[in-house]
Amino acid sequence: MKYRVLAVNPGSTSTKIAVYEDQEELFCKVLRHEARELDKFGGIIEQYDFRKQLVLATMQENQVEAVSLQAVVGRGGLVKSLASGTYRVNDRMLADLNNPSLWGRIHASNLGAFIAKAIAEPLAIPAFIVDPVTTDEFSPIARVSGCPQIERKSLFHALNIRYVALTLAAEQGRNFREMNMIAAHMGGGISVAALEQGRIVDVNNAVLGMGPFSPQRAGALPIGDLLEMAFSGSYTHQEMVKMFTKTGGLMAYLGTDDGQEVVRRIEEGDSKAELIFRAMCYQIAKEIGACATVLKGRVDMIFFTGGLAYNQYLVNELRERVSFLAPIFVVPGEREMAALSQGAIRVLRGEEEAREYV
Repeated sequence: MKYRVLAVNPGSTSTKIAVYEDQEELFCKVLRHEARELDKFGGIIEQYDFRKQLVLATMQENQVEAVSLQAVVGRGGLVKSLASGTYRVNDRMLADLNNPSLWGRIHASNLGAFIAKAIAEPLAIPAFIVDPVTTDEFSPIARVSGCPQIERKSLFHALNIRYVALTLAAEQGRNFREMNMIAAHMGGGISVAALEQGRIVDVNNAVLGMGPFSPQRAGALPIGDLLEMAFSGSYTHQEMVKMFTKTGGLMAYLGTDDGQEVVRRIEEGDSKAELIFRAMCYQIAKEIGACATVLKGRVDMIFFTGGLAYNQYLVNELRERVSFLAPIFVVPGEREMAALSQGAIRVLRGEEEAREYV
């Protein structure tokens, strides 16, 4: 039997949808939303019916009937920390996704579960999420920060990293759960993760935490200087969050978050661009090396993914520094729609059990 699944990936100003039949993509489309369309809603969650109707209309335009689906899967948003896998959407999950106090905010990706359930329920088919950003498989030792009031948190590009890891293991004819890997997902933010026997046991917080700086994020910073900035009176809390998550990294030093633009400047002789870009590569390599110690040097493969993995300058810099650790694989871009759909299809086929959100 072939399984047909609708995948829905909401963003702040767009909704990406795709329909897969087993591993075949029937269509994929990005629906753009203007600010004036979204501003009329009281909050993010209130947008779900509006976006749901657009998804259904797009399916009709692409000659895919909703009744032909076996499941609907949405992007996992800011749910409670949980193990990797495919989760059934239930009322507990929806309540948490509509609770801003859980993570301090509600992200547009939180809409994924709401839209999935709204489409699936009338069809009497399951609604799922897969590997949300809050996927957490840390061991107790990885949670200790050095300050009792602060615990290290797992918040990263879990969806793409786990799917690429599963795909590479299958291509090598190996069991994902018998391998150790290091993953570097490199985009606007950068996640470097240690995967041990199929579990993501350590990773830098890719939003506002440790790790390398990135095209938009500041990464780990010297604590003393950070405290001086925070208490200087020159910046508000919101200004500092924006500085470190949206306008830090390459953007702060070079005025651009476009890696290819930076490489063009380097080729034209811009020594500052070369220094800053190589510094970013240096920090990514250091984080990969740190993950190798987590795995006690037993590393079967390292893989690079995300938009920056298209950047050959960056890939070459990283190869030079970390290729002694393990074979390197490059899977550029993101595979989020395939990751969502295949997470649902693995459950439908009986290859994995759907998890219950508690």
